[in-house]
This record gives sequence, C-alpha cells and structure tokens, in this order.
Amino acid sequence: MIKRYPTKKIYIRDVAIGGDAPISVQSMTYSRTADIEATVEQINRLHFAGADIVRVAVPDYEDANALKEIRAKTSLPLVADIHFNYRLALIAAESVDCIRINPGNIGEKSRVKEVVKACKERDIPIRIGVNCGSLEKDFEDRYGQTAKGMVESALYNIKFLEDLGFTDIKVSMKASDVERTVEAYRMLRPLVEYPFHLGVTEAGTVFHATIKSAIALGTLLLEGIGDTMRVSITGELEKEIEVARAILKDSGVAKEGLNIISCPTCGRIEADLVKAVSEVEEKTKHIKTPLNVSVMGCVVNAIGEAKSADVAIAYGKGSGLVMVKGEVVAKLQESELVERFLKEVEKLAKEAE
Repeated sequence: MIKRYPTKKIYIRDVAIGGDAPISVQSMTYSRTADIEATVEQINRLHFAGADIVRVAVPDYEDANALKEIRAKTSLPLVADIHFNYRLALIAAESVDCIRINPGNIGEKSRVKEVVKACKERDIPIRIGVNCGSLEKDFEDRYGQTAKGMVESALYNIKFLEDLGFTDIKVSMKASDVERTVEAYRMLRPLVEYPFHLGVTEAGTVFHATIKSAIALGTLLLEGIGDTMRVSITGELEKEIEVARAILKDSGVAKEGLNIISCPTCGRIEADLVKAVSEVEEKTKHIKTPLNVSVMGCVVNAIGEAKSADVAIAYGKGSGLVMVKGEVVAKLQESELVERFLKEVEKLAKEAE
C-alpha cells in the first residue's frame, strides 16, 4: 500500500486537499473568462467528465468582473489564475474559492501582501504556482531554470506568506519535462507540510502529454507525493480528466473503476480481441466499483489471468469461457461471450455497492 506524505489539509470550497483526502483532479477552461456562457459551458463539461476543481484564466478586468456571475452558475470549486496584475486577484477573491499566483511575475512583495490580505478576509487558500520558465530573476540568475531554482523560489514565497500569518497554501512546481518536475517535487517534499498540486506544464498534445504526465505524476504518486493534480494537454478538456483518472487508477492510488487486463495482439489470438476490449471499455465506463477484469484472446495466458480476475473471458477457437473468481460459469460461442461477461461484471459491481 502506498503511504502518502502527511500534509496540511486545506479546502477549496468543499473539496479537501491534503491530509487524508483523496487526490483531486483539476483542469482549466480555455474560453475567454469574460465570455460567461462559453466558460460556464466548459465548466459544466468538466464537471460531467469528473473534475473536482476548475481553474479559469483572469488576464484582464473584464475577466475578473465576470467571475461573480460564473460563480453563481456553477457548483464546481473555482480557482482564479493570476499573472502580472495583482489587482485582478483582489477582484477575483470576492468570488472564487482559491487564488493561484505566479511569484515569478506578480511583482513587488507589497502586491502579494494585498493578495494575502484579501484571501485571509475571505478564508480562501493561495496556490503558489512556480513555473520553471518564469522564475523570479534572482533565482534564475543564481540557479538557472532548474529544479533547485524552483524549490528555492517556492521556499522563499512560502516563508513570505507564513510571515504574514497565512498558511492556507498549496504549492506547484512545474517544468515542461519529466526530470526537472520530479526532481523539484522530491526535493521540496520533506521540507514543508503543505499539499502539492502536481503537473507537467506545457506538456504537449494528447500523446506526448499523456506519456510525460504518466511518467512524472505516476512516479511521484508511487512515492506518496501529491495531493491534487492536473494533466495539461493541448486538446479537449475531457481528455485531461480521463488521463488523470487513469494515472490515479493504474498507479494504484485510486481504487475506482475497472482494471481491464487484455493481451497484446499476436499470432495466437483466436478472436476479434480489439473489438471485444473496445466494447467492454465503452459499456463499463460508468462502473465505479474497483474490479479486475480480464479479456484474453487465447488459452496460453487466459486461464492464469482469469484465476486472479474478478470476471474474465478466455477466448478459444470459435468459442470460449466466462469465468468469475476463477470459476467457469459459462462456455459459449464467441458471439455470445461479451454479453454474458458484461452481465457478470454488472452483477458483481452491484453486489459490491
């Protein structure tokens, strides 16, 4: 069992971050926030895709002033993403559930003090979002765009907030590559008690972002590091949530949904395995009960996998077996196997509720 680092628990609206809370999944809208209808539509899409928290960009006053109406139209916790202009954070704090500031571009410390004061008054947390590509000049000059530079920036800004009596903090340290991202989080984790927001920034298209995020976030999660996360993808919103949930599940951190085991394509396969697995994925994605299911295309490994699966198909030539908990419950023609398999999965999931 993975043992997570103990961290301070904070709340973004009603979503707990850190402590013993489940690791939450976030994403970010790409509409202009001032376009209230489009932004709410995207927030709703993320809500139905399974996001726990959503972040919105606030680059100007029109965006900041739109937050109050957006807040009234959604129940999903909102994080305002602030760069350069601290006054936008002061407006946003009146409506949102968390403020994200980038120490590398927010400006003078007097401005940060004003943001802290606004967040304190409204009891909302601050995310210190350090990005490798936009470190404060002092840290970049001293350390370059390195993991050490990110950690030193984070420590400096954490202490600054603590000295102001503010401790409702979460921290992110993102680079566009796996190595620096993992190194930074590993380096900082033993030094502070605050929850971490994990992510690889500017990760790229679906394929590359999935690979980078699976390696970086999966590595950290397996080491017990991380309290909330975003998979950053140049693409559709829902894909970020889908990939993040898969990383949580396949790393063993989240016990939710089916773990589908299927063999790779090879010359031994005696059925249309690709079609069968695709149908199983599509027709079981609503199931939240953690189950191991196996869909195997020949007898070489099928029976062995079936013994440890909750429900399994073992295909043979023109026919096959459906097995539950290692016991054969049906021998059927190939065309009938998936339907019976799905019935057994639904039955087992319902019994486990």
